[in-house]
Amino acid sequence: MRPPLPAYPGLVIESDEAVWSGRFPLQVVKFRQRRFDGAISGVRTWELWRRGRAAAMLPYDPWADAVVLLEQFRLPALAAGIDPVLVEVPAGLCDAAETPEETMSRELREEIGLDADRAERIGDFMLTPGGADELVTMTVGRVRAPAADEHGLAGYAGLPEENEDIRIRVWPAQRAIAAALAGSLPNVVTSVALLWLAAKRDGLRARWTA
Repeated sequence: MRPPLPAYPGLVIESDEAVWSGRFPLQVVKFRQRRFDGAISGVRTWELWRRGRAAAMLPYDPWADAVVLLEQFRLPALAAGIDPVLVEVPAGLCDAAETPEETMSRELREEIGLDADRAERIGDFMLTPGGADELVTMTVGRVRAPAADEHGLAGYAGLPEENEDIRIRVWPAQRAIAAALAGSLPNVVTSVALLWLAAKRDGLRARWTA
């Protein structure tokens, strides 16, 4: 069930049609809006994909100064023409009546088998504001990084009933931050979280190891 569009000053909905009603509804909305110059716009047509709330957490071990990241295959990345195996942080859509905090805890356990005993908010971010309503709440969580081999491989995970195939890796924080700064991590949630860590890491590490 797609939620109704909230009212907004100067916005007039001309029509709102559901053209797909699968797991993530797609609607075509025709509307007019009050422009910045005060005039009313002509009719605009917008395709709106209703994905809803999501949550993501960057697992950070302040004692080892390392982050726990995962790798998995993403078909849309292949369609975009890039390597479909993306480096990501644990993330997922909120189930019905689930808070972002509950989603983050669930995804952390399901995807990398860890629990965070402390967390700090990063912010709320729109992933595709030109077409989807998905709003992701991002945090960084304190964890103990699992043991990993010389390549950083710490094991495999994923829910069998969802055919998930996840590879878990432990990265030195500085290496992960450098990759984000170099633009080599195309998953935007991962890069935003690591850029936040770049700015906040020293203070965060001091607080979380005190």
